[in-house]
Amino acid sequence: MKLIELRLNEYLDILLSDAPAPGGGSVSALAGTQGAALLAMVCDLTTSKAKYEAEHALCAEIREKAGDLYQGFAKAIDDDTEAFNLVAAAFKMPKETDAQKAARSKAIADGTLEATKVPFHVMEMASEGLALAARLQNHYNRNCDSDYGVGVLNLMTCMRGAWLNVKINLPGVKDEALAADFEAKGRKMLAEGEEIARRIYAEIEEGL
Repeated sequence: MKLIELRLNEYLDILLSDAPAPGGGSVSALAGTQGAALLAMVCDLTTSKAKYEAEHALCAEIREKAGDLYQGFAKAIDDDTEAFNLVAAAFKMPKETDAQKAARSKAIADGTLEATKVPFHVMEMASEGLALAARLQNHYNRNCDSDYGVGVLNLMTCMRGAWLNVKINLPGVKDEALAADFEAKGRKMLAEGEEIARRIYAEIEEGL
């Protein structure tokens, strides 16, 4: 059964155990799911109010995109654990002969690359989510200030957590140019996301 199909208490019990996965990568994706869901909720609670009619079109557009991100993040919860399992299985492969060693090394490299790509994609989705949040700023039902803020915090937590999972795998990415590309693009997304999240949080806290 996939993690996303578990009851909440079942998922948390696995997380509480000594099982190596799900771990930080899946938790980061879950934070993204929560962040996207909260953005969608804020949009729905805006479009349902005639008072905010001027914002309805924008919120409807953001709601649709946030829903798509929700699905992407939800899928990544399992994708991250599956990528980890690939690496773990590769390390258990036999290494008695040269052929076995070569096969094992390739499997480790392939698994590590996948374990880098998954959280990097989660970062990309978090970046998109934060960009949506920036567009939503000052265009929503202000009774939802705390929900909007918590959504942004979850998206930023998602991005930071995914970045740590990219970083921990980068030394195992054999293609140096690709590793450098992950590093540069990841740092850029992180800096841009931090600025958006800081600005939104400061405005919300000041207004409450």
